[in-house]
Amino acid sequence: MEAIEGESPSRGSGAELLSGASVRALLDSVDAFLFDCDGVIWKGDKLIDGVPQTLEKLRSKGKKLVFVTNNSSKSRSQYADKFRSLGLSVTQDEIFSSSFAAAMYLKVNQFPPHKKVYVIGGEGILQELQLAGFTAVGGPEDGEKKVQLKSSGFFEHDKNVGAVVVGIDPNINYYKLQYGTLCIRENPGCLFIATNRDSVGHMTDLQEWPGKEIKSHLQSLL
Repeated sequence: MEAIEGESPSRGSGAELLSGASVRALLDSVDAFLFDCDGVIWKGDKLIDGVPQTLEKLRSKGKKLVFVTNNSSKSRSQYADKFRSLGLSVTQDEIFSSSFAAAMYLKVNQFPPHKKVYVIGGEGILQELQLAGFTAVGGPEDGEKKVQLKSSGFFEHDKNVGAVVVGIDPNINYYKLQYGTLCIRENPGCLFIATNRDSVGHMTDLQEWPGKEIKSHLQSLL
């Protein structure tokens, strides 16, 4: 919603506080509820107050629940484990993550199965790509690799990489940026896929953390 200059954003927006009657009307009119996760269900590893009761109430009314997150650090299976660790019963089929979305994007667009996918991100992306039948390389195992900048130095990269998928990566380094950049620049038709565009994310319960710096850094190099 965009505010009009000179007007209060609350006027003319159609928004109003829910009353008991309007809550009942809303529940009766909606069959499925989509929830974000970071900052809505939890902050870091801390459950937000009132979430269990809200979800239990909606399930008792027969509502379909879907949990959507653009945090690609985990796969759907890993997110289901996190829900369980917080005392919430949520199945993998009720979760739609950006790691899963990236894998499905490649599958729907018939990404060649013989091509590899280089991952700048977490284990979640690797897992979802592998479940979709793709060969994923990079990810956390490249977190300790270093680049030697020296005269006449040459950086080798796999010419069979056909896509670079980028997500939140706490172990980002210059090696990964160079590898991804070379794949996109030098491998014909190589795709560049970013799992999210958030400037910040609720990675812990006390602070916000950068959410898209990797994508921005890589774009600046292309």
